[in-house]
Amino acid sequence: MRFVFFALLFVNLAYLAWSHWIDAPRPARVNETMTHLPQLKLVDELPPAQRPQPRAAQKTSLDTATSCVSLGPFADVGSTSQAAALLKDRGFEPRQRTEPGAVTESYWVYVGGLSQPEADRALVALEHNGIRDALVMPDNGEVRRLSLGVYAERARADRRAEAVRQAGLKADIGTRKMPGTLYWLDLAPVGGTDAVPVQELTARGVASRIAMQPCPAAPPIQHGAAARELSTASTPRL
Repeated sequence: MRFVFFALLFVNLAYLAWSHWIDAPRPARVNETMTHLPQLKLVDELPPAQRPQPRAAQKTSLDTATSCVSLGPFADVGSTSQAAALLKDRGFEPRQRTEPGAVTESYWVYVGGLSQPEADRALVALEHNGIRDALVMPDNGEVRRLSLGVYAERARADRRAEAVRQAGLKADIGTRKMPGTLYWLDLAPVGGTDAVPVQELTARGVASRIAMQPCPAAPPIQHGAAARELSTASTPRL
């Protein structure tokens, strides 16, 4: 019996050594063309000093005494024009205004927070579900991310994320924002802010998310000597 015991012990030790040192998974492929690119980070991953300043809280209903409200933001001139036309049909006189801001450029589908062995297993699971274009990207130290594609449309990103979840993985969607131009419509809320057809604009597909907020303060009007001085300074000398 002692011989049988030691023989079984030897077999178990040999299998343990083989599984750890010999049968190790192959390193996942890393796209070398992407390693030199700057690392994509979500807004909540940036240091506080580098995060974009939050806009003032937007409201869907304002005080009925508000004399001017801004409706938006709209992403392009076309949607702004459609909204302006609908508002004119409802008796409003909207004025278009632009301002710089961050606009959504693309949507990135990824699986994050993976160790190298977890990334290996995730690649196998994805391939079994027909997804063969996943790329392993460094995240932080030994942590890895699987990049599943960058999409210009949110609907396509949602479909890819759902396919990844069907493979048993937790897919996230990050947005990449770039500086751009935001479009607003300033108008007087005739009949109160409840009369502004925000829901109708959304239902017609003019914009996916719009809101109302007070119009920005107008620049102060120059009076008296200050106005005359400004006028004199702007008049060309002959």
